[in-house]
Amino acid sequence: MAAAKNVLGGFEHEVLLAMLHLGKDAYTAAIVLELEQRIGRDVAAAAVYMALRRLEENGLVDSVLRESEGRGGRRERRHFEVKSEALDLLRESKWRLMQLWDGLPALGASEERR
Repeated sequence: MAAAKNVLGGFEHEVLLAMLHLGKDAYTAAIVLELEQRIGRDVAAAAVYMALRRLEENGLVDSVLRESEGRGGRRERRHFEVKSEALDLLRESKWRLMQLWDGLPALGASEERR
């Protein structure tokens, strides 16, 4: 890994999880749509692009230009793949969050989405 970064930012975390849901179809526009559908809010393509760039610079994702089908027909898109180092960070992050949630009382419905 290029940087000694051993924790993920919240948005980077969300981008990586969206990529895992998309599998081989993880390119910027698809990631934006996946995030919007899953988290229920608008996501700026530029924010996803910048997060992907940071993740790639930190050695957590790889990218390759590949032809894929879109609304305007076939075109080249940069597809991203989650590397094993990122999977390790995601597992560790999940473990940390579970440790923090453990023992807390259940939150009411109005408090869960804050």
